Amino acid sequence: MKIKEFIGSVVLDKNAYEVGKVDNVDFDPATGKIETIVLTLQKNIFSRDELEISFDDVATIGAYVILNKEIPKEEEVVEEETAKSTTVEIEDE
Repeated sequence: MKIKEFIGSVVLDKNAYEVGKVDNVDFDPATGKIETIVLTLQKNIFSRDELEISFDDVATIGAYVILNKEIPKEEEVVEEETAKSTTVEIEDE
């Protein structure tokens, strides 16, 4: 696979959820080995985030890039943080 074919590939996490697309690749010029891939995460129509993944976290490359780790969705992260910060006050009568 050529690098220009790799850029733009759809990335799935280990649970087969679409994470984003390959936006860029960082490699070691001395060895020519890929060190990290940069993913563009689609949040909504006007907003995008980037996520850098170690190449060691890539399980397979083919029609899709499949990771060997789970990437939590943005909504799950927000819900998790909200759950951690929620406090309940109990009043004594």
